[in-house]
Amino acid sequence: MQTERLIDVLTADTVIPWKLEKSIRLALVVGNIIAGIMFFGGIGFRPDIVFAMGTTRFLVKFAVTLPLALTATAAMLRAAQPGASFGVRGWALAISPTILMSAVLIEIATVPPPLWGSRMMGTNAQNCLTLIPLLSIGPLACLLLALRKGASTRPGLAGAIAGLAASGIAATFYATNCTDDSPLFVVVWYPLAAAFVTLIGCLSGRRFLRF
Repeated sequence: MQTERLIDVLTADTVIPWKLEKSIRLALVVGNIIAGIMFFGGIGFRPDIVFAMGTTRFLVKFAVTLPLALTATAAMLRAAQPGASFGVRGWALAISPTILMSAVLIEIATVPPPLWGSRMMGTNAQNCLTLIPLLSIGPLACLLLALRKGASTRPGLAGAIAGLAASGIAATFYATNCTDDSPLFVVVWYPLAAAFVTLIGCLSGRRFLRF
């Protein structure tokens, strides 16, 4: 059977999307539970969490991480199907970067230049680069298992987007512990951590999602 014919047959199969959606929903639940157990068991909230919740900089972090997790999950559903295009779901991935860059511009406009460097470096860079990938392990593993219910013709891309979704989940948990709330810190270290998880997802997708 020619490749084009195989893609047409798989695309026409309505059972795969149903199984895929159900599997990904379960993967998200289980992945969040695993990340939550790891977070509350070994990391926990920052000491001033109650005060921080009343500050704009703290809340902006979640305006970045939550849309990332949601839009990446939606895009992953597309990437897991044969020959599927992303459409609006692809453009939606720009929501988080747009919010973050807007916050950075506001920060630059309101904070004196001599403070930019210290805000960018913060005090939790090492924790950010360590804990976000660590908390991503459970969600990423669950999502990769769920994606095996699909039939992606681009397994590396599907795995990468799964990594992006997992990093969004992990970053949401981590943001409640991180005491560096400046967008200048977030724009440097959170994407670096997410990029590492995305790379692992891409490599894992090529290895485990190949059909």
